[in-house]
Amino acid sequence: MSQDGVSKKGIVNRILDIEVKMFLRVPTGEEPACRADIENMRLHRRGQFAGWSVETCESYLHDLETAEASGKNLLTLKYARMDKRIPSLSESPDISHIRDCYVEWQKLIISRYPNVMRGARDIAGFSNYLSSELETYSDQTLILLRSDVDDCRQTGGNMSLGVYESLAGQSGYASLDDMEKSLK
Repeated sequence: MSQDGVSKKGIVNRILDIEVKMFLRVPTGEEPACRADIENMRLHRRGQFAGWSVETCESYLHDLETAEASGKNLLTLKYARMDKRIPSLSESPDISHIRDCYVEWQKLIISRYPNVMRGARDIAGFSNYLSSELETYSDQTLILLRSDVDDCRQTGGNMSLGVYESLAGQSGYASLDDMEKSLK
């Protein structure tokens, strides 16, 4: 529970509600197929927060609420950065540290779970997506996320593994290994 008594699940649901609103307002030339399946987007995004601490989730929720109140759309900014349409949004050294850790974790997931990862972004695409997203986070959220990443690394964990384990569970599989076997 957070200090105000809201559970991590509640915080993540509030994050997802704002992200979906922002995502639906991202200007595009053509309607992306992923907009047709918002529940799948929510499933994947929920998995992303599985390894985050409550404090990091609260900080990111604050980032979203602050952006929304000021008329900024963090998802528009993320996609604009991915396409290199706008300059860098942050020069925080935490971005490259977090990205590099996740890239190494993601490489392990791709090699261990090729069926689950079939159709996923390649490493270059994953790195660009993650860097672009991290640039939209406040310095406070980046500091907290770096701490989560470093804590996970110190215990031999893999936050990418946590994402996909969460996805497997949300999709009705007993484990990520079961999901991998069923997708062969």
